[in-house]
Amino acid sequence: MITHHWFTLCTLIHDSWNLNQAPQSPPPLGTTHLHFVSSFLFSAPHPQRVDIRAIMVIAAVGQICATSSLTHNLEQCVRLISKASVGGARVGLSSVPQERQRQRQREGENEGWRGLWHSIHMSLVQINPPGQVLFLPEASDYIASNSQESLSLARPESESPFVRGIQAAAKDHCISISVGIHAPVSIPDPSASCGGPPETVTKLFNRSLWINSDGSINRRATYDKLHLFDYGSLRESATVQSGRRLTEPFSSPVGRIGSLICFDLRFPEPSLALAQPGPGSPWASSPAEVLLYPSAFTVRTGAAHWETLLRARAIETQSWVIAAAQVGRHNATRSSYGHSMVVDPWGTVKLELGGVDDEGEAVEDAAGAVGFVDIDLDEVVRVRESMPLMRRM
Repeated sequence: MITHHWFTLCTLIHDSWNLNQAPQSPPPLGTTHLHFVSSFLFSAPHPQRVDIRAIMVIAAVGQICATSSLTHNLEQCVRLISKASVGGARVGLSSVPQERQRQRQREGENEGWRGLWHSIHMSLVQINPPGQVLFLPEASDYIASNSQESLSLARPESESPFVRGIQAAAKDHCISISVGIHAPVSIPDPSASCGGPPETVTKLFNRSLWINSDGSINRRATYDKLHLFDYGSLRESATVQSGRRLTEPFSSPVGRIGSLICFDLRFPEPSLALAQPGPGSPWASSPAEVLLYPSAFTVRTGAAHWETLLRARAIETQSWVIAAAQVGRHNATRSSYGHSMVVDPWGTVKLELGGVDDEGEAVEDAAGAVGFVDIDLDEVVRVRESMPLMRRM
């Protein structure tokens, strides 16, 4: 496939060169075409270079309704992975708005090298090189009906059939995946008597994993939820151990990502620390451009606060916000709000998926839905430069 793409690109370059009357003839296509393309893209004399900031990523965001069946939940996720791969969650060399693309085309059609560059630019968009990414919700592996069932279902990452299945699907479809899971952890038993032998109990981390397109796990991108949801009858802290720290923003096809989870959304401090760090931060020179909030919001809190909070986090951090959500009825006592959402750095909602009806059931096609959105990394730069946020305290 790569050879085919390079050949297609070189053919377009060859044809464009002739059409635009470049000052010298290109080498013939054949064994030298790869060297020719590389030389053209990364060396003189053309006046425009490949600007990595001009990369647009069409990201996929998926919704599921997880139950206590890991097998069923894996099947839902694998279907979404397939949809995302076929549907176009991929990198293209065109984050430039359509009007600016048309303007560049008008300016470059008859200007030799610039016209040639336009043809290369457009051919790269058509080729759709690898670099796909799919965002899945919090707790995609399972949502149990009670705390004891939740503890019994959890498996270490290396032994989890759900995690192994997602890794295999990521590799098969050449797609990077953000997915929420539960991970067991042993902690000191707070009820153990003083002076006695050390005792431990098992709890869970509510964890976000980043799985690379080759199926490997990016360990440096792993994040464990800091803020636990104790509201009404839901007591997350009964089984879940709070994470210990923020995860440093990491590189991805959609830019530098800052990972957070669900209830973290109600606290602006973590998002600001990731995307608007102070000068003493370890990542002051490489802040997050995209914030993740994989979630399973309740119907009541979702209807009241979901969109408001997501837009607030995007506006105050001047970042993209991607929030893949659970949707529908998981069991007799729990439903999730859905409405997976992507918000741009200006606070505009760019994508919203379906939600639930008055009974807490997923509306038609909401569970299993996947949406696509262009992540324009230039927009982060434009917003942050046009409205610099100089904090005084």
